[in-house]
Amino acid sequence: MTPVTQAPAPRGMFGTVLVANRGEIALRVIRTLARLGVRSVAVFSDADAEARHVREADVAVRLGGGYLDIDGILAAAAATGAQAVHPGYGFLAENPVFARRCVRAGLVFVGPPPEAIEAMGDKIRAKATVSAAGVPVVPGGAEPDDDLAEAAVRVGFPALIKPSAGGGGKGMVLVRSAAELPEALESARRTAAAAFGDATLLIERFVEGPRHIEIQVMADTHGNVIHLGERECSLQRRHQKIVEEAPSPLLDEEARARMGAAAVEAARSVGYTGAGTVEFIVQGTTGDYYFMEMNTRLQVEHPVTELVTGLDLVELQLRVAAGEPLPLTQDEVRLRGHAVEARVYAEDPSRGFLPTGGRVLALREPEGIVEGVRVDSGLAEGGVVGSGYDPMLSKIIAWGLDRASALRRLDGALAATVVLGVPTNIAFLRALTTHPEVVAGDLDTGLVERALDDLLPSGEVPEDVPVAAALLLHHGRVPAVPATADPWEVPDGWRLGGAAWTVWRLESRGGVVEVGVRGLLGRGAEVRLPDGRTARANLTLAGDDLLVTLDGVGRRYAWAKDGQDTVWLGRDGEAWALTRHHLGDPGDRAGAGGGGDGVVRSPMPGTVLLVKAAVGERVTRDQPLLVVEAMKMEHTVTAPAEGTVTELRVRAGQAVDMDAVLAVVEVTAEGGEDGA
Repeated sequence: MTPVTQAPAPRGMFGTVLVANRGEIALRVIRTLARLGVRSVAVFSDADAEARHVREADVAVRLGGGYLDIDGILAAAAATGAQAVHPGYGFLAENPVFARRCVRAGLVFVGPPPEAIEAMGDKIRAKATVSAAGVPVVPGGAEPDDDLAEAAVRVGFPALIKPSAGGGGKGMVLVRSAAELPEALESARRTAAAAFGDATLLIERFVEGPRHIEIQVMADTHGNVIHLGERECSLQRRHQKIVEEAPSPLLDEEARARMGAAAVEAARSVGYTGAGTVEFIVQGTTGDYYFMEMNTRLQVEHPVTELVTGLDLVELQLRVAAGEPLPLTQDEVRLRGHAVEARVYAEDPSRGFLPTGGRVLALREPEGIVEGVRVDSGLAEGGVVGSGYDPMLSKIIAWGLDRASALRRLDGALAATVVLGVPTNIAFLRALTTHPEVVAGDLDTGLVERALDDLLPSGEVPEDVPVAAALLLHHGRVPAVPATADPWEVPDGWRLGGAAWTVWRLESRGGVVEVGVRGLLGRGAEVRLPDGRTARANLTLAGDDLLVTLDGVGRRYAWAKDGQDTVWLGRDGEAWALTRHHLGDPGDRAGAGGGGDGVVRSPMPGTVLLVKAAVGERVTRDQPLLVVEAMKMEHTVTAPAEGTVTELRVRAGQAVDMDAVLAVVEVTAEGGEDGA
């Protein structure tokens, strides 16, 4: 294929740059553009018409075809006079077709040449390229040259299946035996085709107890290539990074220089320019390292590198794209202090980390509140988090003079973060970043899975939380009255013999509890706790702050209401939703896709990918019935018990809400026929 080179860069910095992305990614780029005095152009889908990146850019253009609409993006660039396009990360950032189309339209693509994207975007080709340059690679096999079943035998188990065109851990499957291989290949191939448009797979030896360490490289158009140190990305779940830090607690100066030099050679081998990341798998006990892949874009975790180097990587990208040489040499790169980043996701750890959604009812972020903390976020109060995009909401990054102080600051920042209305993983992140092995720096990519039982929330709601919700609901019904009011007109439920109890039945993930309230808040009200004890109570509201005092001891919460009957409360990085339960018990609700009543519900908002059962089919407990996909993650919904499928209410391709009924299984009575 004839190489496509970038159009000549304008003299000096660009006047207008279009950001072909959304959310916190777009906002991150827009922030640097604003600091440089460059006019920013945002693009948006219909779902994002009210999003923050649309409001904060200088100009915003609607894309009828969404963020993969290349024609729409190029038209928006032409209409707004943009000279360059910054792709961010995700969507079209590593699409060589998009890069070529930008160049042919006379736009500067803020990224590497299309040939470099192609060379490194294909994992099979990338391994061959860097291996020829002397960079060590993991033993394995790849399609179409290898039969993966035979390659797996040659590589040995455990082995890791990967989409050749993939990234971000999507479609990667760990296989521990030959018996698991057929189903694993089917799942990986389906995900690869759906997520990347290419079902080609490769298989590699799985390095036991590995650490994931990546090197940030920068290259200009004048032949200069440097690295900016490493990032440790070993804290992962399902091959998806959760917490990243710089520098790595594993590497010393000699190891850093050796791996950095290998990363620079990998970049040189494909004529790279701009920002890129070379990822290595490292055997923690020996220090041996192997090339995994190169990400030809800015990484989600780039802020930790910025905080320890003092460099703005987006600014460097823009200056390189504008034809400027890098402003520093390798010898001038200095790492100062330590930085740690935690990714906040719209997901529910207590339900297997399934994606969530909802409207952001209340939001507090710790930047400017906790020292040394930066927040990259696309969240805004009133915004809706849907299932159409990746579930990452924001990144909280903390810097300190050393690793211990950075971790302490990160924990304080997470504790100060409030997101009400959308379940998140913030409490899980606090448990992870304070785990003894993490604090000690004893990391590997399997740590999260091994320690999962210690990291997951118990599911129990602290006793004071429903009390606070009941007092808030009671206050809404019986507001405070002046001390001078006519006592006969005070709505406190008083009657001969004393004030009556108002009983609030509240349902949450922890079940249903009752809290009694009598008297007036501010006039010596009483509460009857779920365990039957009573206490003197008071409530003080100040905006979205709530102070509840029980027997003289106060606790503070963030709060918000969702409608008339649901209260959200937040404290120390945790959040709870409690709903007034009017009559009767909640009954059997299907958790994680099934229920004792045979009703099978969707565990998350998403799209039905596959229907694996039919009406009238006999099924066994835990037999797969449907596959629901949301945010490029599949979840298999299984039969809650042995029985017969009597209803299928959805079809493949249908969008469903969380807890929507998908199917009904008539449960086989124990010891008899169905329904007997």
